[in-house]
Amino acid sequence: MKNIVVLGATSAIAEATCRIYANSGSTFLLLGRDLNKLSAVADDLKTRGATSTTTVVCDLANTNSHLKLFEEIERGMPNIDLFFIAYGMLPDQQECQKSFIETEKALQINFISICSILTHFANYFEQKKSGTIAVITSVAGDRGRQSNYIYGTAKGALSIFLQGLRNRLSLSNVNVVDIKPGFISTPMTAHLKQGRLYVSPQTAADKIVSKINSGSETSYIPGFWRWIMLIIKLIPEKVFKRMKL
Repeated sequence: MKNIVVLGATSAIAEATCRIYANSGSTFLLLGRDLNKLSAVADDLKTRGATSTTTVVCDLANTNSHLKLFEEIERGMPNIDLFFIAYGMLPDQQECQKSFIETEKALQINFISICSILTHFANYFEQKKSGTIAVITSVAGDRGRQSNYIYGTAKGALSIFLQGLRNRLSLSNVNVVDIKPGFISTPMTAHLKQGRLYVSPQTAADKIVSKINSGSETSYIPGFWRWIMLIIKLIPEKVFKRMKL
């Protein structure tokens, strides 16, 4: 049983992950943009055994609201065990190449806003001297590829941010988990051609919970992506720059 705060609680991966924790009677504070979807997730978790669920409607991309949001979360759940960030967006690479406005939007949502909210919660957990911060990044952040380097840039930068945070907070007994999914069948990827490497949100959630509970630090979901990305990272740049990836 844990006290869990979830940012982006209506995402398919977050919802599937929360269902697992609900089975053990965990308490949830769920944040997202859509009240109806948040309420549906909250009701579902209650039926699955959650002790209680509270919802907060907010725009997480708006960094100007984060201090007030942090204070609201702290009042709503004063003893947080797990802080889980599962929001983000998959930008249109071609549109980003045409317009920096689109690039900036992608970086704001997928990197800057998460750094902002983590600044507040890193201080919280550092003082608490216990707990877990888990953040969904992506295997796309391991190497820049022409097909999605804007998204990959945000996720790669976020992983480096989490490395530094982990280094800082390890002395305070706080675990920082970088969750790097590969291809997951979610509404965000519904427009993409899906092959054998895709897995369901439930499969991903099972692995995520296992990694969080075991105290893992960087977790590829599913695990075979660690070896796929290792091979991709080892390709010499002179060869890699000519590849269509």
